[in-house]
Amino acid sequence: MTQKILIVADPLESFKIYKDTTFAMMRELQRRGYALATCEPEQMQWHSGQPVTALARHVTLTGDAHAWFKTTAEVRDPLHSFDAVLMRKDPPFDSEFFYATHLLEQAEREGARVFNHPRALRDHPEKLALMEFARFAPPTLVTRLPAAIRAFHAEHKDIILKPLDGMGGMGIFRVGPDGMNLGSIIETLNQGGSTSVMVQRYLPQIVEGDKRLLIIGGEAAPFCLARIPQGSEIRGNLAAGGKGVAKPLSESDWAIARAIGPQLAARGLLLVGLDVIGDKVTEINVTSPTCFQEIQQQTGFDVPAMFVDALEKALG
Repeated sequence: MTQKILIVADPLESFKIYKDTTFAMMRELQRRGYALATCEPEQMQWHSGQPVTALARHVTLTGDAHAWFKTTAEVRDPLHSFDAVLMRKDPPFDSEFFYATHLLEQAEREGARVFNHPRALRDHPEKLALMEFARFAPPTLVTRLPAAIRAFHAEHKDIILKPLDGMGGMGIFRVGPDGMNLGSIIETLNQGGSTSVMVQRYLPQIVEGDKRLLIIGGEAAPFCLARIPQGSEIRGNLAAGGKGVAKPLSESDWAIARAIGPQLAARGLLLVGLDVIGDKVTEINVTSPTCFQEIQQQTGFDVPAMFVDALEKALG
């Protein structure tokens, strides 16, 4: 019997398939004979006395660069009727994402196999998961207090400020020794003390790239993608115009991956993206880590195959 995979993601129409990691996963899954279905988080529901279901869009990939998928059916299916459910919804990690993890966890109780595990997603929000591994991180502050941010700047002189729920480099600011615009940036991010902010010491190694290390099934892919800021930009994120250059992992990259990867895998995090600048981890991404295609295109290393191998191993 053909195995079925449900992928919870953003609308298929929004995919940029030349670089999208979820698309790369789908392509490898279909190549191996899996039947594919997708849904958006809002299409999941639970009704008392019934299992968690999703309005599942059953699709096949066409190989065409434009009309890249064909919908063969749209059916409300129980999540536990699929052999695996992949949670690939992009951040922000907002209330609706949080609620979706609870629906997925209920589906797990009903027999669904969900990756990454819903509780692990909740327990490892993108920015805050770093606290557990502070020995690998640069000096970092998480606070709602403007005075604490000012004191951190006074100590470290050159700092990066970012919101806890951003993605793709959104809302990231650098403030140098002159403190230019610090007050305005605090007001923008902190919103009068109502919103927590992450502050980190600026790492000059960013000029060599913000490296995305992929941890799959607890093991590191042998290449990372260094996202290098362009022009006067401080952000290396591809969404912010950074240039992606695939590189072999350095000795310090391997050491970080071996220390963190197995711990996170044991908690049900099949796929993790570690963001590393120099030899410091700045973020731990667990919702929908990317960069599969860029690494494969530049190095030939088949990251999607490594992922599906790990998925199959997890499914037993």
